Amino acid sequence: MGHSDLRQLGVVIPALDAASTLPATLAALAAEARLGEILVVDGGSVDATAPLAAAGGARVLHAPRGRGSQIAAGVAAGAAPWLLLLHADTVLAPGWANIVARFIATPGNRDRAGFFRFTLASPHPAARRLERAVAWRCRALALPYGDQGLLIARDLLAALGGMRSLPLMEDVDLVRRLGRARLVALDHAAVTAATRFERSGWHRRSAVNITCLMLYHLGLPPRLIARLYG
Repeated sequence: MGHSDLRQLGVVIPALDAASTLPATLAALAAEARLGEILVVDGGSVDATAPLAAAGGARVLHAPRGRGSQIAAGVAAGAAPWLLLLHADTVLAPGWANIVARFIATPGNRDRAGFFRFTLASPHPAARRLERAVAWRCRALALPYGDQGLLIARDLLAALGGMRSLPLMEDVDLVRRLGRARLVALDHAAVTAATRFERSGWHRRSAVNITCLMLYHLGLPPRLIARLYG
């Protein structure tokens, strides 16, 4: 497979004890594109996350634990004019580079942000139900989450006030500032590990996620919501 020239794109990946998933995330990136930079921001891992990130071609940074602070540190350390904010357990499906290249090349998209289609790496029927629920949430509420990736121009992110150093709900905070009119659904899968659902139980984890979102909208501080999220 040929490589797309995406040297204007920087990928920022917050990671914490992600040794089991990060190599696949990085391999999917390297398989399709020459990127400007990949920054893995470690939040204090005790496993092999950092050396595996370096082996996968990423620049490894360290920041206080919390996706918001980790992403903010990665954004600040980079220089690429476009950013892809990606979770360490999310693998972009083959063909992603062409999708991203087209988005970047489309006039007007410097004022918009793209997100991928939520997909879970599980054959369980509950995974398909959850995928449909997330698709509805994105259509009806304009509320994609971080595990769908977010493709955004650095200038737009800065104009919005940047990524806030929240321990949780940093993705909801950002997409709410973007607003429906500036969000673009990319019809391409971002495949996320189903570990949390398999470990906690599909219904219980879904209920926790919904509860966290409700508490956030009710104004509970994210640091307290993070305790419930686990």
